[in-house]
Amino acid sequence: MAVVFSDLHAESGLKSLDQHLSGKTYISGATLTKDDVKVFAAVPSGPGGDFPNASKWYELIASHLASSFPGKAAGVRIGGGAPAAEVVPAGKSEEAPADDDDNIDLFGEETEEEKKAAEEREAAKKASTKKKESGKSSVLMDVKPWDDETDMKKLEEAVRSVEMPGLLWGASKLVPVGYGIKKLQIMLAIVDDLVSVDSLIEDHLLVEPANEFIQSCDIVAFNKI
Repeated sequence: MAVVFSDLHAESGLKSLDQHLSGKTYISGATLTKDDVKVFAAVPSGPGGDFPNASKWYELIASHLASSFPGKAAGVRIGGGAPAAEVVPAGKSEEAPADDDDNIDLFGEETEEEKKAAEEREAAKKASTKKKESGKSSVLMDVKPWDDETDMKKLEEAVRSVEMPGLLWGASKLVPVGYGIKKLQIMLAIVDDLVSVDSLIEDHLLVEPANEFIQSCDIVAFNKI
């Protein structure tokens, strides 16, 4: 079964490779196989000191390809990566029997597992580039007047007159608080990235002209939608 790693151009992919190589000389253990050459072809450059196992393995494979078997290399491209080489061990013919474990065949068709892994990586890349939808919240707010002589109709008009992107006023009602005074209890929905409830209160509801009617505002409930 082919060994498949995530995007080896990314740090996460190199980390996965480094962890896999812990305690191993090659991808599949102690023996050089076609998996080593394929993965080597998918790594854009030396992994570096942050990935000691992968870095040591990379240098070993590079050494094999560069000097161990001169004149015995054929180009191969994996997932659009840079060409690598097929290793033919010393003393072995390129036409060695197919059942020889040391013969590394890099020219076979891509397996279904490899195709599926490539499709999943591509889908993950596309998903990561999509702009994430901003979260939304539902807020219940109490708006209190100065006294029992405050015109509550005008108070509500002052509240609803505040308009901004990402803000939607909802249902409201008057709730008695004592001594003939009523407060306005009102629902609002906000887009979290666009509206700050604190700024809404301090910069819009408690300044002129709204503060002619509004004495204070309190958040009763705040829930993510």
